[in-house]
Formats: sequence, structure tokens, C-alpha cells
Amino acid sequence: MGTPVTIPEGSRVMITQALGSSYTVNINGNLARIESSNADALGLESTEHETGKSKVPAGPVDEDALWEALEKCYDPEIPVNIVDLGLIYHCDITPLKPGNRVEVIMTLTAAGCGMGPILVEDVRAHLLDVDNVTEVDVELVFDPPWDRSMMSDEAKLQLGMF
Repeated sequence: MGTPVTIPEGSRVMITQALGSSYTVNINGNLARIESSNADALGLESTEHETGKSKVPAGPVDEDALWEALEKCYDPEIPVNIVDLGLIYHCDITPLKPGNRVEVIMTLTAAGCGMGPILVEDVRAHLLDVDNVTEVDVELVFDPPWDRSMMSDEAKLQLGMF
């Protein structure tokens, strides 16, 4: 899931994105992801990732809550959530006893994107925070390949791609 790096104290970085549950910073031409729990290193308020997940699963999963969780996931290089980018091809719920499994099929904007494992783990973590979700399976696919037509109109407006 990416290569862990330590940014020396006092280093000058530029925050390129502050959306979802992480920050993307540029340091010497390289991008680094900083979780919101470490935001104090940027001089910002640190926040722990809050979980709304019940300790004991009791009932079905609210599908709207799944999509809301997915909308909290951002490609670190693009300031649009992965749902509006059109990266989510499929999201299905399978009831278990107890709990529920959520299966997601998703893609990336480019097959060679090195952020794939990080995005997959971000999706997994956000979905596990949804009440009554006990298992998450995220499959990364490249067929069909992603293209700009998969973006929502809101995403196109946000990125200036009319």
C-alpha cells in the first residue's frame, strides 16, 4: 500500500488536496498521502477516523450509507470523489449470519496508477465503517477501461471538463 516515508520535521510541503480522510502533499516534486489522524504534522487539527459501525451486526445494510461512504474516498491526485469520477462499477450486498458482505468492483483512471492499492484500502476501510457491514471485498479491474464519459456532470464541472 504505497511506500511509507518519513518527511523530516520542518520540511516545506504544499497541500494539493484536503478531501476525504487524508491529505495529499507535494514535497520536492513527489506526492505523499497523510492520514487525517496525522494532520497535526501539517499544523492542522488531527482527527481520528470515526467509526459508526455497530459492535454487533443487527440487520440489513443501508445502501445509501454505502454510497455515502464511497463518496468520502478521493483519488489523491484528483479533487473529485471516486463515485463522481465513475470509478465504481458495481457495489453489491450479500447478507451473512451475522452481518453483511459488500462486494465492490472498481477501476482507476489509468491502469498504471500507483495509487490503486491505497484507493482499494481506503474503500475497504470506509465501507467497514458502515453499520452492519462485516466483510468487504474490493476487486480492481481495467475492463472496461475508464474514460472521461464515466464522470458525473458534477465532476466534469468541478474539473472544468464540459
